[in-house]
Amino acid sequence: MSALSVGFVTGLTAEAAIARRMGMPVEAGGGTPEGAERAAERLVAVGVRSLISFGLAGGLDPALRPGDVVIPIAVTDGSDTYPTDKRLSDTLGGWFGGVLYASPKIAVTVLEKARLSAITLGGSIDMESGAVARVAQRHGIPFAVLRAVCDPADRNLPPAALVALSAKGRIALARVAISILFRPQQIPGLIALARDASRARRALVGRVNQIGGSLRGVL
Repeated sequence: MSALSVGFVTGLTAEAAIARRMGMPVEAGGGTPEGAERAAERLVAVGVRSLISFGLAGGLDPALRPGDVVIPIAVTDGSDTYPTDKRLSDTLGGWFGGVLYASPKIAVTVLEKARLSAITLGGSIDMESGAVARVAQRHGIPFAVLRAVCDPADRNLPPAALVALSAKGRIALARVAISILFRPQQIPGLIALARDASRARRALVGRVNQIGGSLRGVL
């Protein structure tokens, strides 16, 4: 099995930097389903034969806390459900966290997260994994998800979080600063989000260190 056999799709460039520690192809999609689909297709075009959606996720299940690693048994977009590959998931640490909901947009409020959890039976949520699943299905290759919870189910997202990401998957500091200028009351929420994001990134680094080179022999 060559290093090209497994490829990682992320939303953020910071997530991509963590995934690259495993020495395998990584593409950042910018945090949108469309960008994730293009990123996954680029990986397939260079010879990748399995795909992993990697990075941060939101929590829909209140039991999932910031820093918890989720390796879902399946991804659903509300219409279709895509089972993840068990062998690949086992190499990442084994299924945990139930089903992940692939959302077309960010879930902002506690009420919205609770509604989505009830409708989709999802334990976690992101915007990239559904696109990765569809590309994997299109090409007949296995896929899995490795994500860490950053935004828990019992917390509203501050407004600046909705404008923070650039099209290239980087933090748009100017937009964040303008949002804070007009809504300074969101600062405590942003501090909490930054703390939780740091906890989630540390969890991803820890899991990457545990995985090491074991992915090279999985397929």
